Amino acid sequence: MYNIQKIRADFPILSREVYGKPLVYLDNAATTQKPRCVVEAITDEYYSVNANVHRGVHFLSQQATELHEASRETVRKFINAGSTNEIVFTRGTTESINLLASTFGEAIMSPGDEVIVSVMEHHSNIVPWQLLAERKNIKLKVIPMNDRGELLLDEYEKLFTDRTKIVSVVHVSNVLGTVNPIKEMIATAHAHGVPFLVDAAQSIPHMAVDVQDLDADFLVFSGHKVYGPTGVGVLYGKEEWLNKLPPYQGGGEMIQHVSFERTTYNELPFKFEAGTPDYIGTTGLAKALDYVSAIGMDKIAAYEHELTEYATQRLKTIPGMRIFGEAAEKGSVISFLVDDIHHFDMGTLLDRLGIAVRTGHHCAQPLMQRLGIEGTVRASFGLYNTREEVDVLVAGIERVSKMF
Repeated sequence: MYNIQKIRADFPILSREVYGKPLVYLDNAATTQKPRCVVEAITDEYYSVNANVHRGVHFLSQQATELHEASRETVRKFINAGSTNEIVFTRGTTESINLLASTFGEAIMSPGDEVIVSVMEHHSNIVPWQLLAERKNIKLKVIPMNDRGELLLDEYEKLFTDRTKIVSVVHVSNVLGTVNPIKEMIATAHAHGVPFLVDAAQSIPHMAVDVQDLDADFLVFSGHKVYGPTGVGVLYGKEEWLNKLPPYQGGGEMIQHVSFERTTYNELPFKFEAGTPDYIGTTGLAKALDYVSAIGMDKIAAYEHELTEYATQRLKTIPGMRIFGEAAEKGSVISFLVDDIHHFDMGTLLDRLGIAVRTGHHCAQPLMQRLGIEGTVRASFGLYNTREEVDVLVAGIERVSKMF
């Protein structure tokens, strides 16, 4: 059984009002709300365990270190990594990709080498590679898509050359909701001897993700999108790859020995974790992963799929509705426009009805250019959303449409 009322009771913010209306929170692709257990775990650690990790011999430091490293094991188990050495804590998906682009580019890539991305990438999986291109004169090659929002795998295959050094593609589009066939795409890359980075920011909260089953070389995600705190994220990398890469930042924790003549670096994963980590945040992340695991990722996926199907059908009854992204495999994101109503106007007026949606280009301007639009309204669902909230959204859109 999927007890939606019990789940909603775990999220106190869902009971508040906005402009005198019950909050309908449909901006989960941007960030999710936090269950009480996550906030309590953060509060409890600050009040009872707070001490810097790894460096102290005193009791609190050792206890904080145990919690921090237990969180690393929780992440390892959640994505089925082979070792905690493969779990690097970062500030989020964006920092994880920047870390990899910088270190991989420095160690592996030469002028004229190529990176393959897709047309539906978030800016955080475009700009770091462009910065690398400016520094090292590498080339970005882009996988196109069809009008349904599905990547063209035949065209993907044609992009590989002997200069291709890495593929970096989103698992689930934050605009279209498209669930890309990542396992198949990884196999194609490996057939060409090329490693693959998976941007799992939008898949980790919604489905089971197994890095060993995918055979992903690298995978990144953010804590705040999976009901955890902001400012903490994960870079997974196969140990053989992480060992080949240089440190990203210098400072404490990432060293073994420092002298003015020479510095040697720490073992994995600490080589990539300079400075004091967000050890409170990692506890919150682990608690969030435990929370969704207790519900069951398969149950969450099934519930959200049914809810998204319901929402899609209801939205299609609205005159002038245009939905962008109708891939056969789709996650819990619906981006749309209604007639010629500007997305900002629609979002602003829905907000006055207590409905929180996202408007704009969603940090995916190249995708907007492919679609021939400036932006969309985006409704994105989480494990606590309901059919009743979908009905409120539909009624709200209809009311706004009549105003225009």
